[in-house]
Amino acid sequence: MKLGFVIDNTKCIGCHACTVACKAEHDVPIGVNRTWVKYIEKGKFPDSRRLFSVMRCNHCDDAPCAEICPTSALYTRSDGIVDFNNERCIGCKACMQACPYDSLYIDPNSQTAAKCNYCSQRTEVGLEPACVNVCPTEAIISGDMENPNSKIAKILAREQVSSRKIEKGTKPKLFYVEGDQSSLVPTESAPSEQYLWSEQSKGVGHFAGKSSGDNKKEFPATHEVIAEKGEQVHVPRTRDPFTMLKKAKGVLKENIRRVYDSPNKGVQWGWEITGYIIAKAIASGVVSLAFLVSLTGRLTAGELLTSTLATLFFLAVTGLFLILDLDQPKRFLYVIFRPHFKSWLVKGAYIISAFGAMLGLWVFSYFLLPQPVTFLISLLLLPLAALTTIYTAFLLGQAKARDFWQNPLLAFHMGIHALIGGAAVLMLLSLAGFISFFTIAFWNFFLIAGILGHLLLIALERVMPHPTVDAKKASDIIFKKDYKNHFNLGVLFLGSLLPLVLLFLSSGLLGFAFASFLAIGGICLSTHLWVKAPQLIPLS
Repeated sequence: MKLGFVIDNTKCIGCHACTVACKAEHDVPIGVNRTWVKYIEKGKFPDSRRLFSVMRCNHCDDAPCAEICPTSALYTRSDGIVDFNNERCIGCKACMQACPYDSLYIDPNSQTAAKCNYCSQRTEVGLEPACVNVCPTEAIISGDMENPNSKIAKILAREQVSSRKIEKGTKPKLFYVEGDQSSLVPTESAPSEQYLWSEQSKGVGHFAGKSSGDNKKEFPATHEVIAEKGEQVHVPRTRDPFTMLKKAKGVLKENIRRVYDSPNKGVQWGWEITGYIIAKAIASGVVSLAFLVSLTGRLTAGELLTSTLATLFFLAVTGLFLILDLDQPKRFLYVIFRPHFKSWLVKGAYIISAFGAMLGLWVFSYFLLPQPVTFLISLLLLPLAALTTIYTAFLLGQAKARDFWQNPLLAFHMGIHALIGGAAVLMLLSLAGFISFFTIAFWNFFLIAGILGHLLLIALERVMPHPTVDAKKASDIIFKKDYKNHFNLGVLFLGSLLPLVLLFLSSGLLGFAFASFLAIGGICLSTHLWVKAPQLIPLS
């Protein structure tokens, strides 16, 4: 059995009966939906039309939400339903980053993820899902797609159907009869400044009180909206030929606009994730660089112990940031004791645990075991430190909804951040007297090399082509649009160029200290932009 859905857009009237029935059946809170109807308008009155598209979970055969879930709270049943168990959910929101269809949300009551479960409590006793049962025009068809005698199988056999984002390789089981690209592709229509019946500007649940208007901009009354290449363009109300040409293009594109959609869910991964990525980068960078310099004989065993204790501190901060990001922090240990090993959240948790255990063993061996044993443990620390640095790149790679994170340079970015963060912290420890002052030349070299490497990676990001429209849009948000000033001033000037000048020209302690703080700030801001910008791209 393989259960699926067909939405017949020739019959849907946009009545929202399916949305209401779903809310009643599952007691879905206000502000979030398991199923909803998206409205798209085309043309200009009187030559206009409205399209309706029911949006919901696609119950994918290869469900990325189930793959990334660290506790198997999301799982695929034998009948094809992607179901969930909120008693196992830790509220990490990874599933929301993995789902290309924007189908999951954080329930404000249970503080766990939730989504359409195909009304499994009804299908198990032979009933139709609530949305199918209530649809007045029978626009929603459900059933076993592998049964040739079922209604859904006959429709799929005779009709030309389409699905959303099949290029993601998720094998969705939600199909549309006469699906219109302007409705099914989110980037074809920009979010409107005002939605019919839904002007909610703040998120719900986990996001209550947080601004969800990151994609919105205010434009003066002297501007008007036209459509070009599927995007809304704000231009002055003038009669010059250039403007008139753009308006003509807008007419040709049918002036596509989104007039009703679900409320914005906000940025799911914020400063806590930025802090977690930077803290573990610093932890792995500190111990790796300290051990390498100790091989030259310029770092004593006691100073290596200081570096190891600093690493343990930053590793503890990493865990703190991870727990702060969870909506169910009390269930944090489920990642260890109820693991789903396909998730890089679980693999990362075990890597960090092994790294921390090895650091503790090194401290133990420093006091009680012979020096050769301590040296051997140091050798084992290096690969664990490297894995601790870069495993998040593989985790972000599992977040299939965010195209910008499917980036082969991401692991190199994290490695460079470890080099910068580790060298900067060791520089500060030397300036504070915890490590020999004579090692500053090493930290200065590593810090300069890290900053130059970071600038090289940024240059590659700017010149390399992006494989998808969404990835290009996220890149433009960072480099050309919303965060252009943050990037140019914060990352390039204050976080990279100014520290380089200070490191090359300064001979005073204050200059080195200032350069170290600026370099850490630069990688913090860079990571935050890399994490946040892709989340501003609409998924539905």
